[in-house]
Amino acid sequence: MSALEAIVLGIAQGLTEFLPISSTGHLRILPAFFGWEDPGAAFTAVTQLGTMAAVLLYFREDLARIARAWLRSVAARERRPADQDARIGWYILLGTIPIGIFGIAFKDQIETGARDLYLIATMLIVLGLVLLAAERVGKRERGMDSLGVRDGIAVGFAQAMALIPGVSRSGATITAGLFLGLDREAAARFSFLLSIPAVVLSGLLELSSIASGEEGGNTTAGALILATAMAFVSGYAAIAFLLRFLQTHSTLVFIVYRIALGALVFALLGAGAIE
Repeated sequence: MSALEAIVLGIAQGLTEFLPISSTGHLRILPAFFGWEDPGAAFTAVTQLGTMAAVLLYFREDLARIARAWLRSVAARERRPADQDARIGWYILLGTIPIGIFGIAFKDQIETGARDLYLIATMLIVLGLVLLAAERVGKRERGMDSLGVRDGIAVGFAQAMALIPGVSRSGATITAGLFLGLDREAAARFSFLLSIPAVVLSGLLELSSIASGEEGGNTTAGALILATAMAFVSGYAAIAFLLRFLQTHSTLVFIVYRIALGALVFALLGAGAIE
């Protein structure tokens, strides 16, 4: 992998991890467009560590407050913590369970499907239409202070559905949040916080596979480090942008983009221009 490929794919990973347009899909589509070798699922998972570093830095104060409150609730053995931050800590843990179970159970199928451009194009369009429905029917009346157990479970299962290539982790979780009545910013904020445990663990597991030589393909350590650094920078920018953007805008621009990109991929596949 060249330095140019590492930079382009790293930036794409950072932007598309948090914008609701599918990072896995873009890391498969971009190499196909440019005629580059597919970097593989391991490359995607490891560069996600860059985006997770970005979300940890951006939400460092929130995470520290949530962690302290959660630990106090554990020490006090509170079954129903009164502190909202403690409850959010439990919801993050609860919401991580589905993706952990499905990720382990369907690991091979997920890695195979991540390379299938027909599946990616289909899910880009399908999730775009579902997000459109959420925008239409969601009441958007609830903030982070209203989160409950039902929200943690529902958004957690939505995150698990994002294991399907082309769905988008942020897209699926923001969509679920909107259906549950959360406002756009709260849906995005909880989406970002919920992503941390699953993606960090996934990235560390894939990193160990690359280090042992089990995976990694043509990706050198230098290219991987460069791509991860670019993912960190662009990921931080994407978080800051999206949270501000959703305060005054809908997700319509992302819906249109998803549907247009999916249609373009289908057209190029049909013409034999990519494979």
